[in-house]
Amino acid sequence: MKKLFTSESVTEGHPDKLCDLISDSILDAYLKKDKNVRAGIETVAGKNTIFITGEVTSKTQIDIEKIVRNTIKSIGYLGKQDIDYKTCNIIINVSKQSEDIALGTNDDIGGAGDQGMMFGYACNETEELMPLSISLAHALTSRLATVRKENIINGLGPDGKSQVTVEYDDEKIKRIDTIVISTEHKSTKKLEVLKEEIIKEVINKVVPSNLIDKKTNIFINPTGRFVIGGPLGDSGLTGRKIIVDTYGGHARHGGGAFSGKDPTKVDRSASYMARHIAKNIVANKYADKCEIQISYAIGIAKPVSIYINTYNTNKISEEEILNKVLNTFDLTPKGIINYLNLREPIYTQTTNYGHFSKKNLPWEKIIKF
Repeated sequence: MKKLFTSESVTEGHPDKLCDLISDSILDAYLKKDKNVRAGIETVAGKNTIFITGEVTSKTQIDIEKIVRNTIKSIGYLGKQDIDYKTCNIIINVSKQSEDIALGTNDDIGGAGDQGMMFGYACNETEELMPLSISLAHALTSRLATVRKENIINGLGPDGKSQVTVEYDDEKIKRIDTIVISTEHKSTKKLEVLKEEIIKEVINKVVPSNLIDKKTNIFINPTGRFVIGGPLGDSGLTGRKIIVDTYGGHARHGGGAFSGKDPTKVDRSASYMARHIAKNIVANKYADKCEIQISYAIGIAKPVSIYINTYNTNKISEEEILNKVLNTFDLTPKGIINYLNLREPIYTQTTNYGHFSKKNLPWEKIIKF
């Protein structure tokens, strides 16, 4: 039976991703000086103003304003587009973590920093064991940033989006049905030229030619104009792109965002561990596809529940898979942090183009278990 499935991605200049990167940059700056920092950092961007709020408990101090300005600059907002990193308003309203939460997350107890359920997912559609639609969507936005920064295509701005629709036939990938790319550009850029350049330097460099046919729909800047972008075009907020960050809608999401949170927050650490487990279930050929859920109660170290779904693709019983997981992995927050070495300043690497599939990240490592 024919099915269509769509996933999207955004560039680092998208207002929400700008906020995610600021939050993760602040977190990494703390972690470089204090491995045991407790942080939940939220960023809001709108017009020419950046607002930083949240909770931080640390034995060190950092220059938050400097980090914010440098992050805006690194993305490519240099004062000529939408937000000026030199002169934008920066409001900082950060307080300490609640002592009530700290009671359950100290090193003696090692409990979860909040209640919640986290999901991990993997499938054998791509080499990195991710769904094809989200892998291609990320590859397109990443390439879009590259052609802008290297001036392969001139006249582009930092803000942009991609969307990929994959056609399946009896659960097998058949073709790409639709590709959508929207990119901020200078007012002098001609749409006809932009379309030709995007097809040549972005789409053709990323999407396998055997998956595109004459019926594939390609839409580039479908409104015809995208001159106003970034926080001037739309406000930004940390954690608003949780489906982009994970599996593009192919798997469920617990609801908790990642960026700006230290690893005692199971929203982040347990989601990374769940991906690690799901990926290794598929990599070890116990199943072709796997979703795992892990749930926690605040202040309690061990998970409340663990659920595994292999969508009837399992080669051994799901009970046997679960026993392998329980016998191999310590799923307490402390155990996850130690196993994945999550107190290192690695989080700005995760912010853009998905938190999963990047080979250098510890939860993407393939093991035998």
